[in-house]
Amino acid sequence: MELEPNEKQKQSVSRRDFLKLSAIAGTGITLGAAGMGAIMGIVKPESGKAAALPNDRISLYGQHQAGIVTPQQTYMYLASFHLTGDDRSSVIRLFRDWTKFCDLSTAGGTMKTGDNTLLPPSDTGETLDLPAAKLTITFGFGPTFFRQEGKDRFGIAARAPRYLKDIPRMPRENLDPSLSGGDVCIQVCAEDQQVAFHAVRNLIRLSTGYATVNWMQEGFISATPGKTPRNLFGFKDGTANIEHDTSSGYDDVVWAGEGEPDWMKGGSYLAYRKIRMLLEVWDRTSLKEQEDTFGRFKESGAAYGRTGEFDAVDMSKQPDTAHVHLAKQTGQRIHRRAYSYTNGVDPRTGNVDAGLLFLSYQKNPEAQLLPMLRLMQSRDKLNEYTMHVASGLYACPRGLREGQYIGQNILEG
Repeated sequence: MELEPNEKQKQSVSRRDFLKLSAIAGTGITLGAAGMGAIMGIVKPESGKAAALPNDRISLYGQHQAGIVTPQQTYMYLASFHLTGDDRSSVIRLFRDWTKFCDLSTAGGTMKTGDNTLLPPSDTGETLDLPAAKLTITFGFGPTFFRQEGKDRFGIAARAPRYLKDIPRMPRENLDPSLSGGDVCIQVCAEDQQVAFHAVRNLIRLSTGYATVNWMQEGFISATPGKTPRNLFGFKDGTANIEHDTSSGYDDVVWAGEGEPDWMKGGSYLAYRKIRMLLEVWDRTSLKEQEDTFGRFKESGAAYGRTGEFDAVDMSKQPDTAHVHLAKQTGQRIHRRAYSYTNGVDPRTGNVDAGLLFLSYQKNPEAQLLPMLRLMQSRDKLNEYTMHVASGLYACPRGLREGQYIGQNILEG
């Protein structure tokens, strides 16, 4: 298939770009003739299987960042970074390199491993011959990106978005600071776990000298196409998203707008809570108790008093402490994008360490998320079976135009 000129350009990285990326990744020192020859074909353009599957690509560019209202892919990595430098130029350099890599990988391209055996390969290689797999890479910035301990590290504190602050302490939570927060948070999603891991791995690699990884989480979902995924308690998770599944609905619920800095208009706030689920306790609980806890029937997903999953909730039929009842009581809506996780066995208890990586996007976390979180952390019957262990709030800028790098409107605004 003949590619359009701009498509060819998207699937290539210039020689200068490669040298820069290689040097950052610790692979490029001095390249001889053989190395230069390899550079001329540095990037493996989309070919064969991947080129025949354009539906496997989701553009990095658009009005909004991909990965927010994009239909959920099967696999997700969430990585938090701490920027180690204090000068804006180093942040710009890192963000430029990240953007180039994202442009390449979401288009299904891969850097060749190179033919100079005296140097490390320029790509980790695990996605050679794999398609883009609907890869999306979504960036968010934490409160410390704009100001840390009162210091305006990068001269951008005045450009901080309106509602960006750490989620306040909530009842019953037991947060691990080493799994919370961060200057930059990157959500990587794909239909192929190896494609998703390759992306997060190389983002980490490119950050060498500019940032360190605070923490990384990996999640998964599984559902028949068109069906709502179920969490590890066996209940459907995300049913209410259909209530705002229109362009105007997303404007009302997800996309930031009035009162925000220009770079944030069309962006969204990402809230993250790692919720450990006490599976051993839950599995010894009766079906009635489980359904009373959620206020929904387990198999159909219908709310009490209803027959269909998407039927409107009848509050008069809901137990007072049911999860659905409390979520609806606030009258607020959020866009859920949760993933399940498993992390082996807790050596202290011998129980399975598993649960939910709760992710939600909203335009105003103070009005939409925090009242809901306070109410549910105080009264939700689900608290008997869960524990919140990590937290974070990040501002995700609006989408990129081709030629821009992530964060440019903040750092050069």
